[in-house]
Order: sequence, then structure tokens, then C-alpha cells
Amino acid sequence: MNLTPMMKQYTEIKKEYPDAILFFHLGDFYEMFLEDARKAAPVLEVTLTSRDAGKLGRIPMCGVPCHSAAGYIARLVNHGFKVAICEQLEDTANAKGLVKRGVTRVVTPGTFFEGLPQDQGRNNYIICVAPASAGSYGLAAADVGTGDFTATEFSGPGARERLYDEVFRLQPAEAVLPEGAKELAGLVKAAAPAAIGFYPETFFQAGRAAEALAGYRKEGDWPRAQMESALHCENADERGKGCSRESVSLFTEYGAAAAAAGALAAYLRETQKRDLAHMKAVSFYTPGGYMLLDAATRRNLELTRSLQDGGRRGTLLEVLDFTCTGMGGRRLRDWLEQPLLSPAAIERRLDAVAVLVEDQALREALRSGLKKVGDLERLAGRLAYGMANARDLLTLKDSLREAARLKEVLARHSTGKSGGDYRQGGNSGEPFHVEGQGNYSSLSAGCLLHEVRERFADLADVVSLIDGAIAPEPPAVLNEGGLIRDGYSAEVDRLRAVRRDGRGYIAGLEAKERERTGIKSLKVGYNRVFGYYIEVTKANLSLVPPDYQRRQTLAYAERFITPELKDYEEMVLGAEERLNALEYELFHAVREEVAGAIDRILRTARAAGEIDALQSLAMAAVRGNYTRPQVNDGGAIMIKDGRHPVVERFLGPGGFVPNDTALDGTARRVAIITGPNMAGKSTYMRQVALIVLMAQMGSFVPAAEAVIGVVDRILTRVGAGDNLTAGQSTFMVEMNECRTILSGATRNSLIVMDEVGRGTSTYDGMSIARAIIEYIATHIGAKTLFSTHYHELTDLDRLGGVFNLTVAVREDPAGIAFLYRVLPGKADKSYGIQVAELAGLPPQVLERAREILTELETRHSARSGAGQWATAVQLEMFPRPEEHPVIRKIAELEVESLAPLDALNLLAEYKAAVSGAKRRRRGKRGGR
Repeated sequence: MNLTPMMKQYTEIKKEYPDAILFFHLGDFYEMFLEDARKAAPVLEVTLTSRDAGKLGRIPMCGVPCHSAAGYIARLVNHGFKVAICEQLEDTANAKGLVKRGVTRVVTPGTFFEGLPQDQGRNNYIICVAPASAGSYGLAAADVGTGDFTATEFSGPGARERLYDEVFRLQPAEAVLPEGAKELAGLVKAAAPAAIGFYPETFFQAGRAAEALAGYRKEGDWPRAQMESALHCENADERGKGCSRESVSLFTEYGAAAAAAGALAAYLRETQKRDLAHMKAVSFYTPGGYMLLDAATRRNLELTRSLQDGGRRGTLLEVLDFTCTGMGGRRLRDWLEQPLLSPAAIERRLDAVAVLVEDQALREALRSGLKKVGDLERLAGRLAYGMANARDLLTLKDSLREAARLKEVLARHSTGKSGGDYRQGGNSGEPFHVEGQGNYSSLSAGCLLHEVRERFADLADVVSLIDGAIAPEPPAVLNEGGLIRDGYSAEVDRLRAVRRDGRGYIAGLEAKERERTGIKSLKVGYNRVFGYYIEVTKANLSLVPPDYQRRQTLAYAERFITPELKDYEEMVLGAEERLNALEYELFHAVREEVAGAIDRILRTARAAGEIDALQSLAMAAVRGNYTRPQVNDGGAIMIKDGRHPVVERFLGPGGFVPNDTALDGTARRVAIITGPNMAGKSTYMRQVALIVLMAQMGSFVPAAEAVIGVVDRILTRVGAGDNLTAGQSTFMVEMNECRTILSGATRNSLIVMDEVGRGTSTYDGMSIARAIIEYIATHIGAKTLFSTHYHELTDLDRLGGVFNLTVAVREDPAGIAFLYRVLPGKADKSYGIQVAELAGLPPQVLERAREILTELETRHSARSGAGQWATAVQLEMFPRPEEHPVIRKIAELEVESLAPLDALNLLAEYKAAVSGAKRRRRGKRGGR
């Protein structure tokens, strides 16, 4: 089929990217054709037009301007599309025939970061999962915008569940899986709303993975001899068991992780089509090196996402986040989602937070400086992709200059200078009063703040280069000139003088020609099509001199040019064109030189992010009146006047009632908590879990005092919800969470279980709840908070380590008042009807509920004795038929020997008995 040369070029390129929308560069637009245009036009809200394509006739097309393409690409990516960017690879002015074109990048949901409207305090991850033999899995995750690249693996019992939990934590935008891994795709989709892509299985094989990892940054970066040491464990002191500072054997000990990392590196190289110079070395981590938090626990504790709407309002992250930079926000989120296990590492972080809590001047100086630091990690990504414009370089310069000042501020602190000496960076304007503020001793070499200060790289050369080369107010579009500062290039200065002088001459030409011709309305103008011209109205055409040459006719005027004006036009426009081209060339050279410092920029970014996260925790401590916890390996959790950090914030100062907690590994392991609905049982249990988590992430905690024995896991079973897409009822979801807890908890874990068993019949649920408590107490020994309305379970305090707590309530004729105090003891009722009354149920419903409750309690007490588990039977809402006196008489009749008249008499007697009972019940209700 005969096609136009351009459409032939388009179709050949499109064949290589059948699953992507092809952005085909034509002039100032990216054009889309055929099916791509039909798909993209409604998403982009642009007009679908048509174009002649030779024998194909007119075909659908649409387009978007190149200078604003990022926003349009974002729309397509957010709708799940890939976008292949096809650029003109040669200058159209010098091209002979058809301009050479080629795809320079494939943008996917997990690799798009420029202009993406996302929370800058979180990563935009692309992950790769590699299933291996014996039910093990490798997982790699990368953020091409920040350069982060990590890998881990899961093996043994529960590997699939732990993989699910980690995918849930990462919340990737895209997942790359081996071809045919449909079941794995279902797991990922259940954990996160990721776009799923499949990749040939050959890329997951060891040899291919090694090759991809060797070259994913730059050719020759990692020689083949060093392949097995390419995967490093980062921050070993914070990773816990399974890590060391030495490199690990990549393809022997961690084959699944290496396969995932290698396949992801190959995928990134193939789609991004460049050396990813800003990507960090692959960093191996073990989820077991942190406190383990499964997906249910992350949801139930609302660490980073609210249960209500999935946003961050009402989360622990919102309470703790006082960061000033994107790097700090991401770092703080990492700490929150991966609490530490090493008391030594936790104490080092707490030491740094303590310094910043105590020294208000230092804290404010750091905050003032951090507010002027841009997102260095994302700027480094734009440099690596060649996307950084002149304004990005200026932001980078200002940010690096401010980062250097941050280092100076920390240096002044390390020499023991007083708080007043820090204020050179400016006051943040946030007033705080901190007791004990003043002079502080110098930081020791082992202090975390001192170590972070030493990580700031010297980037004075980069600051000097950008400052000397880039104009202070450059245009947003790179090819419009005005990029280079005066004095940086002699040729740029010369061309600017030529352009300036020529423009000055042309500006004076108008006055000169008016005087020469006598045409007072004559004016000199310029447009992009005709260049410079002299415009004369038609009423004055008789005065036009012979040397004027007609250039354009308008309805009301004629436009002319003179030989002299044409010469100056060529000089000015020629200088302008050469100047723009030279500035563009010089800018590229400067940007490439700056890109050579990406590794140093990323080191500084990481240091600034860590300082930002530390000061954020300090700010949260000051604002929330938190105290420093003592963290150890003792196994006990002792909290005095503990508070829920999120609820307290919404209630305001003095609105939250604090409570104590005492759990250990011996006499007080399992607390059974009873008490009314709405009295605060769930809040109390969650606050204990959050205080433990905050302590292990290195944060101060909302309590008067806290001693936290490190826990390896926090496991929760809270709330009710179904999973209809997986075919799971509310009760099945509850039982799955219970299974996770019982199979995953250890003696060093913290378990929080709320109302287990309520999703089924009363005694089914009570039986399950009782058995679970017994199992935890006798087999696991974990520190446990177990709230319930099954008051019969309180007799389990006879088991070793089990004790009872209750939430206080005051009851009087006017109603009930919740005191929100957790005290030793047992509750004897749940006040459910009173809570229903507070909710506003109709009076008739409440009255009938009280009647039924009285009947049930009376019958239950008569049958089995209050609290006697062994003889208890299932309660019924209404009497069983065989228990009614009339029914018993009927059951005793010998029907075969009954005469007809006797049968009629008995029937009348039974009817009268039943009717009388009904009248008595109606009269009883009416009397009330």
C-alpha cells in the first residue's frame, strides 16, 4: 500500500511500540494518528481531526503542543496508557528529505515524574516481582524521579503473604511481572492500584539479570568481576539481622532478589533509553530487619492513609510531618513505615531528635534553611534525563547554596556555640518556648547529627558554574534566548551588542522616515512572517518615496521595505538566530557539566532529607508535648499517661484523657479489656500500638513517661469489612486476620485484637475468642490487648499472664457518662442500648430492646448461673416452641384414644390459654 513518506516512517516506528500511544514530533506539535488518535483525543479533550495519508485516504489525527506536552502525557499515564516519545533526531533546516525520527523514551505510570501531580513527600515506585522455586519471591522497587533502587526477597512459609504486605507498603504505580504470571498479577492488584505489565521471562534469568545490572547506570560502572558485590545492604546499623556492611553475594544468597532487580534494570534501560546516571546502586534490605507491619495493621493504625477516604488527614503521618522538603517528607515516611529493631540505632536517632527539641534556635535555623532547599533528588532526575531547564538550574544553585549553609549551622552547633548564633539563616516566625534552652556541648563524632553533617558534599564548583553561566531571569522555553548571563561568553556578548544596536537603529528609523516623507502616521513594525516593514495608510500613498518597495497590501494600508531597512533586518535577525543557537548550545554544555556532579548532589539530598526528617520529629515533639521514650530489649511496655497522637490533635489541648499501660512477658502478658461501647477501648489499644511504633521509629511519644521493650511485630485485628472481590465475607476477613496474627506472632510481638468473633452467632464467636486468648497466653506469650463484649471471657484471668482491664463509666438516672479511664477490673454490661439511645433510635425500638434484654438475661441466669461458661447454651430471641405449656400438653396427648368431643374441648381450652397470654403481654406493655 502506497503511503506518504512521513506516514510510512510513522507506521514503521509504531510497529515497535504497539502497546503505547506514539507522540510523533512534527514541527511544534506531537501528533497522534489512526487508533492512537481515537484513544487519546477524548482523554486529552482535544479535537479529533484528519490528515491525508496517501492510499489510506484521510486518517484520524490529533495533536498537542510540544512545550506543554508534560500535562497531556500525565493525563494519558493516569488513564493507564504508555506514551512513546518520538523526537526529530536532526535539525529540520539541515535535513535532506524526510527528517530522521526515533523514540527517545517510553513513559509509563511508574517512570513518569516530570510535572506529575503527586504528593512530593512520597515515592512514585515501579516494582518488579520475580517468582522463584520453592515458593520464594524477589521484589525490586525503583523511583526514577529520585534515583532510589532497592531489592528484597521472601521465602519459606508465608512468603506470599509477606510479599503482599510489602507491595501494600510501597503502593507502586506500575508493576513488571514475568509473562504468564496471571496469579501474581492478581496479588499485586489486590495490594495496590498498579498498572500491570508483563516482560519476557528470559530477563529474569540469572545471566541476563547480571548483564542488565552491570550496565543499568553507565557502561563499565560495574565490571563483571564485581557483579556479585553490586548489591549492597544500606545503613546496616538500621537494618537488623540478615545484613552487614559488607556486600552480599548477589546470585547465590539472594537469587530471587537479583532476578527482580536485573529484570527491572533491563526494563528501565529499554523504556528510558538512556544511562540512568542518577540511579543509586541497588540496595538490598530484609523486611525482617525492621518491625514487621502487615497490610491489615497499616490500615487499622492509619499510619499514612485514612480508613475514611485514603487521604493523609487523620493519619499518624499528618501529625508527625513538619518537613520542609520533598526529600525530608519521603525520608520521614520511610521511617514511619519501617520502624527499627536495634535499640542502639533507635537511641542514636532519639539523641538527634533530643538535641533539636532542646535547642530551639538550632531547630529554627535548620527549618529556615530547609524551606529554601528544592527537591534535590527530583532535580537530579531531571538532570539525568536532560529535562532540566534554566530555571531548574537556578533552583539547584540556590538549593545547594542553602545546603552548604545548613552544614555550617550544624558545624557551629558541633563546636558548642550558643543558640543565638544560629539565627543567621533567618527566623521561621514560629514561636516556641522550650525550657532549658541555651548553650550545649559539642557533638561527639558518633552523634547522628555530626555524621549527617559530614555527608553533605562540597558543591561550590557547581554553584559557581551555574551562577556565572545562567541568566538570573531566563525564559521557560530553552530556544528563545536569554539563557546565558552577560560576561560568560564573549561571542554571546558581541551578538547581543549587534542585536541591540540594530534594534536601536530601527527604532530611530521611524522618526527619520516621518521627517523625510512628511507622513506623520508612518510607522515601522515587525512580524514573524514578513519581518520589518514601513506601514503607510492609503490616504498617504501619494507621498511614498520611489525607493520604497511594496511588501504587503492591507485593506487600510500598504507595507514597504527599503534597501537600507532590509540590510539592517538581515543583520539583526541573523544575529538573533545565531545568538539563540549559541545560547542553547552553551546551556546544554553547562547542564552536562552540572550533571557530572549528580552523585554529589544526591549525597547532599539524602543528608538534607535526613536533617529535615529529624527536625520534623523534633517539631512534632514540641508541638505535641511529647516525651523521650526509653527503648531497650527488656520486653516490657510501660506507659504513664499515654495519649493517642491523632485523636489528641483533633480534640485540642486538654481534651484527651490519658491512660497508663503495663505489659510484660510474664505476669501481665494478655489484657482482656471490657467496657461500654463508645467508652474508648479501641482508641486505648491503638494508642498503645502507635506509641510503641513511634518509639521504635526514633520519635518522642505522647506520654508522661514511656519504657518500650522493642517488639518485632505489631499485629492488629480491628474493625469490620468484607472483601467481595475475593469472595470473602466480613467474618472470613476477620478470621484471615486472626490466622495471620496467630501464625506470625512471636513472644516479642504486640497484638491488638478488637471484638473478635462478632461476625457470627454469639457462642460461635465467644468460643473462637476464648480459644484465641488461650492460645496466645499459653503458646505464643505475646504482649496482647484484647477488647471484647463477651464478659464471660473475663474468667480467663485464671490463666498465667492474663489480667482484666475495664473502661470506667458513670451511670445515673439521667443516663451514662463515659470517663475514658482504663482501670483494673471487669465490666458486667456493655450499655449497648444506652449507646443506641444516644444515637437517636426510635423510643419504641429502645423500649422493646429493654424488654427483650431483660427476658434474655433472666432466662440465661436461671439456666446456667451468671458467668458459668460450662453450662451456657445458645441464647434465643424468643422461646422455643416445645417450651410453651400448650405445646407440651399437645406433645403428651394420646391422639389415637381421644374422642372427637374431647378433642374439641381441648382445642377450646388451648385457644383460651394462648389468647389470655397475648392479652396479658399487651396490658403489660400498655401499663408502661
